[in-house]
Amino acid sequence: MKESIPALSRRSTLQLASVVLLLGVQHIARGATIVAVRVWPSRDYTRLTIESDEELKARQFFVADPPRLAVDLEGIDLIPALRELVAKVKSDDPNISRIRVGQNAPGVVRLVMDLKQPMLPQVFTLPPVAAYQYRLVFDLYPAQPPDPLDALIAEQFAGRQPEASPPRTASDPLGDLIAQQSGKAPGGAASGSGKPADGKLALGKAPMAEAMPQAKTDRLIIVALDPGHGGEDPGATGPGGTREKDVVLQIARRLRDRINQQPNMRAYLTRDADFFVPLQVRVQKARRVQADLFISLHADAFFTERAQGASVFALSEKGASSSAARWIANKENSADLVGGVNVKAKDAVVQRTLFDMSTTAQIKDSLKLGSAMLGEIGHVGRLHKPRVEQASFAVLKAPDIPSVLVETAFISNPDEEARLRSDDYQVQLADALMRGITRYFARNPPLARSRAL
Repeated sequence: MKESIPALSRRSTLQLASVVLLLGVQHIARGATIVAVRVWPSRDYTRLTIESDEELKARQFFVADPPRLAVDLEGIDLIPALRELVAKVKSDDPNISRIRVGQNAPGVVRLVMDLKQPMLPQVFTLPPVAAYQYRLVFDLYPAQPPDPLDALIAEQFAGRQPEASPPRTASDPLGDLIAQQSGKAPGGAASGSGKPADGKLALGKAPMAEAMPQAKTDRLIIVALDPGHGGEDPGATGPGGTREKDVVLQIARRLRDRINQQPNMRAYLTRDADFFVPLQVRVQKARRVQADLFISLHADAFFTERAQGASVFALSEKGASSSAARWIANKENSADLVGGVNVKAKDAVVQRTLFDMSTTAQIKDSLKLGSAMLGEIGHVGRLHKPRVEQASFAVLKAPDIPSVLVETAFISNPDEEARLRSDDYQVQLADALMRGITRYFARNPPLARSRAL
């Protein structure tokens, strides 16, 4: 005799239906499930992403006065994950004042972003890539973006007395900055020598290379530092959880401080916080400030934990100098896919023109810079290869700026990951990079500035 299955009571049936309905609202009935929400503020722009297991449909409406962006997410109900956006916007966000979230209609959630200034919003979707599922991206660009060259000038003038500056008739704003260099150099030496009394420029406890001789240039030298990855793109991750984007930003800031202490140099960072910058924009930023050098900083991972040592790369016109160089270049060139670029907004013609203008002269100067830096890095750590390697790195394709990419160490190696997290190693590495820059300019004095902004 078969056992009979007891019938569910009316009350049990209703309870079960309620549970299914509750789960359905948040997870299955309305289609997409929200995986994560993220906000990446910066002075350049603020990015907001909504990650889901299915592609979200969105309609946006921009209101100019007061500036705000309204977005309707279709096929989804209001759930706690979306409410988290409200708390993720901080008071110091340069672009977003606050976010409001509500159920606008059945199956439609409305986001309203109150903005601090007129903006040019871009809304687009990204397909799954790397560790990400579908992403709905909101990029909020200021209608009047900050001028990076103006920012450098403001920093250089900060704390100085205008009346102490000798008058100049030149119209070049960079030339005006040189007038500010006419006082005493650090350490009590006259600016004409560019050296302190002991012949060295000391930064902290680490000995530094000789300061730049002022007689070799009559203008400010600008070094563009490019911390790799950032924002949605974490870069490589070490076995201990160290993220490449964090380490290289720390190193870049240390190197920036050393450059800014030179009497006739100024550093410019392509990103000074945790946000994503597309590869071509990094190049454009360096050209916008008329950089004399471009140095991209990375800490990559490899197939095996045994890989170790620092490397320096320059651009190649004839293919990669090794299979490892080709592999690393392909990996770095994929950063735009992970970080997320609005393909419809990219100017393909400008990008192709820029990347096809790279010259033999630029590569030759880049190799000189790379050799000078590699020689100094070898004094503080192991080198992966004893020579500058070459490959087709997209970020090195500024046609008129000597450009190198420095892999500071292999973050996939547990020992090197620990070193990268060490303050002592970061200081030693920043000092070595500074010595390499100084050595390059000692042998290759910068020419008079003739490029237009």
